[in-house]
Amino acid sequence: MYATILHESRGRIRLKVQQKRMTLEQADLLEAWLQRKSWARQVTVHERTGCIILYYQGDRQAVLDEIRRFSWQEARERISLPVHSSRALNRKFEEKLVGKIAIKAFCTLFLPPPVRIARILWHMVPFVRRGIHCLLRRRIQVELLDGLSITISALRRDFGTAGAVMFLLEVGELLEAWTRKKSMEDLARCMSLHVDRIWLRTSQGEVLVPVAQIQPGDAVVVRSGGVIPMDGIVLEGEVTVNQASLTGESLPVLKRPGGTVYAGTVVEEGECVLEVRQSSGQSRYDQIVHMIEHSEQMKSVSESKAEHLADKLVPYTFAGSILSFLLTRNVSRALSVLMVDFSCALKLAMPLAVLSTMREAGKAHITVKGGKFLEAVAAADTIVFDKTGTLTHACPKVAKIIPFGGRDEREMLRLAACLEEHFPHSMANAVVEEAKRQGLTHDEFHSKVEYLVAHGIASTVNGARVLIGSAHFVFEDEGCVIPEGEQARFDALPAEYSHLYLAAGGKLAAVICISDPLREEAGAVLSALRSMGIAKTVMLTGDSRRTAASIAAQLGVEDFRAEVLPADKAEFVAQLRKEGHTVLMVGDGINDSPALSEADAGIAISDGAALAREIADITIAADTLWELVELRRIAEALMRRIHSNYRFVIGFNGGLIALGIAGILPPAISATLHNLSTLGVSLRSMSPLPCREQRIP
Repeated sequence: MYATILHESRGRIRLKVQQKRMTLEQADLLEAWLQRKSWARQVTVHERTGCIILYYQGDRQAVLDEIRRFSWQEARERISLPVHSSRALNRKFEEKLVGKIAIKAFCTLFLPPPVRIARILWHMVPFVRRGIHCLLRRRIQVELLDGLSITISALRRDFGTAGAVMFLLEVGELLEAWTRKKSMEDLARCMSLHVDRIWLRTSQGEVLVPVAQIQPGDAVVVRSGGVIPMDGIVLEGEVTVNQASLTGESLPVLKRPGGTVYAGTVVEEGECVLEVRQSSGQSRYDQIVHMIEHSEQMKSVSESKAEHLADKLVPYTFAGSILSFLLTRNVSRALSVLMVDFSCALKLAMPLAVLSTMREAGKAHITVKGGKFLEAVAAADTIVFDKTGTLTHACPKVAKIIPFGGRDEREMLRLAACLEEHFPHSMANAVVEEAKRQGLTHDEFHSKVEYLVAHGIASTVNGARVLIGSAHFVFEDEGCVIPEGEQARFDALPAEYSHLYLAAGGKLAAVICISDPLREEAGAVLSALRSMGIAKTVMLTGDSRRTAASIAAQLGVEDFRAEVLPADKAEFVAQLRKEGHTVLMVGDGINDSPALSEADAGIAISDGAALAREIADITIAADTLWELVELRRIAEALMRRIHSNYRFVIGFNGGLIALGIAGILPPAISATLHNLSTLGVSLRSMSPLPCREQRIP
């Protein structure tokens, strides 16, 4: 790519692309390509001027050489752009705003008064119609106030005020639509589905391929616990699908051959083959936008309170206008009151504050599915942790494999990896990675693999039932036994490791010892959460009580539960809520899903099981538990901002009404200040939260 350096300073460079015109698609593509580079710190591409502002780190010449080698064709092949471009959205609203201002200026400067008045009268029709519609429905709403104020101004032959009010209202509506749409689309982009690989059924068998290679008509396999990456039709198998993330349904839905499934939903039980209908997952984006826009379930109490308060205040504004006229007999003063209402600012600023905060959380690698969950995080006094993959490292390692019954150690690892690769979880990933490290291939030589709710995986190999899971699952639920004469070896299993039990034909075949060290930051994070008002921390684990007590002592948690099943976790969380606690549950596995659903806000680790991520209300990055501290700070800052918005809206607009009654503010100025205050509080609601600057590394 040819470009000219326009300006340069240390770590910053401004370039101009040498081409006549840059399309929106090219600007998005170039910006995405630059952002993927390890040396890029911040990138902005201006499509109108063809300029690039780049903040970088590292060697200047290496950066310039790489930019010089940029190719549009190569970038298109490697980068998949989102279907909905925020750049295109901004361009659309910018053109609308500029066009509206230009038309207003032209009419004011060049149209003769009679024509200008006729245009204003014609322009009044929609406003008057909406006001009459409110009267017919016997509702005193903002539309009635607007229509009445414009009509009275026109009847007084004050066409300048009528025109100015309509212009301000239209600009305000346009800016409101712009900010809301952009906030929702930015948030939806953060929450959109990200699936890297998928099982594709071919004539040679199942092949794990990148999701970008999937085309409409392909047949893909999704098993229990797996996320459905694309819209499709069930070809084979029966599954129960959790659709709560899209539809809000509390119970899984049974899907048989011919049934439609949607991207982003999760298979809870069973296995199916899908025919892909939409390869890019585009509908997932639209579904999320629809969910954010229409789901009352996701709204926080503060948002609902703002809406109800705004509706209740409109009649008082109307009554204040009438009272002002009766007391002063001054139409201008009454109009000044009519020009002001609390509804716009309250109804717009509160949702925008929540949407903006959710988007900001997304930038911090925290995905939040609704405002009410941020409110729950801010109010929480109890946090419950699953141990494995949450308080411990997300990537545990296989430390030792102890075979039983004369079996071969490597073959047992191969078999375990063959089963575990279908159900991504931190311990399952450890088994698969160890097999890869040892160069073991594990082709599909087993029959159907099923995840059993009682914490384990089962299949059939060479006619024998094969199981892998916890001691409770293998020995108590399935009744497997230790091979004769090997009880002493079993009793001598190293206690410092977590154990994964593999059984075949009703007998223990191997024990896989997993080294699962605690996260280095876990203790400090728990301490920080306590300092932020979390009164109680609890750890839940399927490990033995001895192991759990040791870990709890290291972390300093107030309480722990050992040898718990999925149902036990959910029951424990439910009991805490009955006692009056606001509870957060943090987990990463399929077995954590019931507890995640039961909590006031369920928080999943991003590299955990797909079912846990979809059921959870919030997802945090797997890199560090400090994201929990950041989440708490963001939530508390949001609540402070909401309360601050309340005080400003009520105080400022109340002041405008008082000044209007006193005759200090004329109607046009009152309307202008009201709209400017609404825009100002909305822009403030969209600005970064101050807590982001105090984030703990």
